[in-house]
Amino acid sequence: MTLHIETPALLFSATSLILLAYTNRFLTIAQIVRSLKKHYDENHTKSILLQIKNLNLRISLIRYMQLFGVLSLFLSVFAMLSLFLNQQTFGLYLFGASLLCLLISLGISFWEISISVTALRHHLSDIEEEEMKK
Repeated sequence: MTLHIETPALLFSATSLILLAYTNRFLTIAQIVRSLKKHYDENHTKSILLQIKNLNLRISLIRYMQLFGVLSLFLSVFAMLSLFLNQQTFGLYLFGASLLCLLISLGISFWEISISVTALRHHLSDIEEEEMKK
């Protein structure tokens, strides 16, 4: 099987956009955590503490998403270097590892999004319960 040097280069634009999206998610969650921490300092409610714990898990997942995304990009560069040096087999394995890292990153992203959706549904059900009581 032959792999051309352009093939690993195809991951650069996709991986860069994914990393940008991950960074935006991280910054948004960090801002929410700061806000919730301020509210928690004012009134120690269990609800806010649970939200902060949920966000802490999501921040950890985003860190791993970013780690595997960067590792995917890193391995793509080494795959291109290997192909440039006519190390076809090694370049092929590196590119395969790069794709695997990207797949892991996307899988963790799906997990993080699932946690986010569950938390949002919980908030919506709380609102619905309050409205039913009125």
